[in-house]
Amino acid sequence: MKTLLIVLLVIVLGAAVLAEAVANQDATSQNSNNAPLMVAFADLKWTKLPERPGMMFAALSGDPTKSEYTQMRKVLAGTDNPLHSHSSEIKNVIISGIWYTGVDSASARDFGPGSVVMMPANWVHVSGCRSGSDCVFYQEGKGKFDFKAALK
Repeated sequence: MKTLLIVLLVIVLGAAVLAEAVANQDATSQNSNNAPLMVAFADLKWTKLPERPGMMFAALSGDPTKSEYTQMRKVLAGTDNPLHSHSSEIKNVIISGIWYTGVDSASARDFGPGSVVMMPANWVHVSGCRSGSDCVFYQEGKGKFDFKAALK
């Protein structure tokens, strides 16, 4: 029963976040004819991140290399990201796997399916995907995606 509730929560949250992303698209986006954005998971076009081995993304709207965006993220199980930050606010909705994040490895919390993680711009943190299964999550960025390694 608990698993069913989590799956339903993920579906509802994912649909709400995706609906907001579609509503926020402007006339210059790929979807300029005002049609809904509907993409099956199996039809996503995954791109490897050359600067972050073990990570892939599938853009849904915008361009994560240039401006605001929405995308799906896939991170291999066992991936650890050292202290870093991002120039823009990022929102994540975890769909599968166990994603972790925090100000350091010792205090990082685990977030499973249905979890929402909102990170302010320039927040220095660690993150990654726990061993066991790959992580998949929906991500929304208020500006271009970047990975700024933090000095220790």
